[in-house]
Amino acid sequence: MPPDTAFDLRDFQLSDEQAVIKLWQTCKLLRPWNDPHRDISRKLAASDGGFWVGHINARLIASIMVGYDGHRGSVNYLAIDPAFAGRGYGRLLMGQAEAFLSQIGCPKVNICVRRDNEAVLAFYDSLAYEQDDVVVLGKRLIPDD
Repeated sequence: MPPDTAFDLRDFQLSDEQAVIKLWQTCKLLRPWNDPHRDISRKLAASDGGFWVGHINARLIASIMVGYDGHRGSVNYLAIDPAFAGRGYGRLLMGQAEAFLSQIGCPKVNICVRRDNEAVLAFYDSLAYEQDDVVVLGKRLIPDD
């Protein structure tokens, strides 16, 4: 089903911060070790991608952060308000992210999904994303707690 024609996708603005964090909470994207205010601040300080939000009328219903390090693109905080899930907004945001990354010469995009998040894995599968034979490693350099 195509997204509502009233859907407005635009760059994140500071006035969106509280609504974005509420959306991330609703979508269960936040973890105790990630401070969403710091993540937003860090993204705004970076010049490696985009941070977009989607509204229907005045209601913020979607977000996505996109980055590019010169080797691979990344997608983080893709969130769609559950009341608007299944209507094509996630597909639209991923299309925006892929177009943006392609335009700047990015050859591949990587997305981290928690192994037990079957619905999100199925969503990316429907967009022709495949599981790579890699192990994602992480190390916290700056604690957010």
